[in-house]
Amino acid sequence: MGLNEKPLSTLHEKASYDLGDFEVPTGREEAWRFTPLSRLKGLHNGKAEAAGHVRLDVDAAPEVTVETVGRDDARVGKAFTPTDRVSAQAWNSFEKATVVTVPREAVASKPTVLTLTGEGDGAAYGHLVVKVEPLAEAVLVLDHKGSAVYADNIEFIVGEGANLKVVSLQDWDDDAVHVSHHHAQLAKDATFRGFVVTLGGDLVRLSPSVAYTAPGGDADLSGVYFVDAGQHLEHRLLVDHSQPNCKSNVDYRGALQGEQAHAVWIGDVIIRVEAEGTDTYELNRNLILTDGARADSVPNLEILTGEVAGAGHASASGRLDDEHIFYLQARGIPYDEARRLVVRGFLGQLIEKIQIEEIRERVMSAVEAELAR
Repeated sequence: MGLNEKPLSTLHEKASYDLGDFEVPTGREEAWRFTPLSRLKGLHNGKAEAAGHVRLDVDAAPEVTVETVGRDDARVGKAFTPTDRVSAQAWNSFEKATVVTVPREAVASKPTVLTLTGEGDGAAYGHLVVKVEPLAEAVLVLDHKGSAVYADNIEFIVGEGANLKVVSLQDWDDDAVHVSHHHAQLAKDATFRGFVVTLGGDLVRLSPSVAYTAPGGDADLSGVYFVDAGQHLEHRLLVDHSQPNCKSNVDYRGALQGEQAHAVWIGDVIIRVEAEGTDTYELNRNLILTDGARADSVPNLEILTGEVAGAGHASASGRLDDEHIFYLQARGIPYDEARRLVVRGFLGQLIEKIQIEEIRERVMSAVEAELAR
């Protein structure tokens, strides 16, 4: 299948299943200028040897079905077309896909947990489809761990009036490389809540995106990341408002510490001519805890209609507020503990949105461990 006639936006003009439609990135392209290509271990240029393995373990709610299917399954690739070379490489390289289905009007009685564990050397590729049928409700947890060089595409298809909540944990070992696209397609009056937690890995580049197929869709994309010395954690978001009277909210927060700790956040929102009544806002905030850390934050808002309910964006990167630290120290709290309290409060405001207590406590414990280093 060749290039789509309808571009995703001025910053995402190309979408194709054909690997040949994407040139090998050099690092000078806008989409790749922040990414250290030499650390992708060949995922971007076809030199990665597909000898790795990522094991999938499933703990599904009784109302939910999980299947392993071939590439020829009609449900695979229906909602998402790759938008860069690594995504196209993943599409052309995976052998089996996983399809998660929540039946019409079903309300899942517990979260469905997919645990992906990297095993061994070499690259691995994956594809996941999550289909929530009309008026259904479900919670999905994606838990990534182990050592891997992994590229995958994920399709979240949320039916009319349906509600899907997703928590994606990137808790890889220190040597892991992960490049992933998460695409949510929302039908009429559908609700999608996506929460990303990125802590582990040598290089992680996630690209969440949202598209609407009918009015009334509501998307909330939240993320928390903690970047240590030498880590590169990158999040590139696209919300494509092409239908009237839809909503989106984006809120990502990160903390960075250590030499050459690097966070990248790109937030693209496009409001097309036909998307009257759109209500959207995106925010990124970074807390730089030590010298030698760097945060790049680029919000982009493209408005092609004058009839919007609300549209805005903001980003800020800075160091710990001396006044906050002084306030706590003046009340007898040691500096290290005061620092920990400020960072915990900064990230905790978002972490509290995770409705699964076990996951919420795990993430807070991981943040505490990072601060204790």
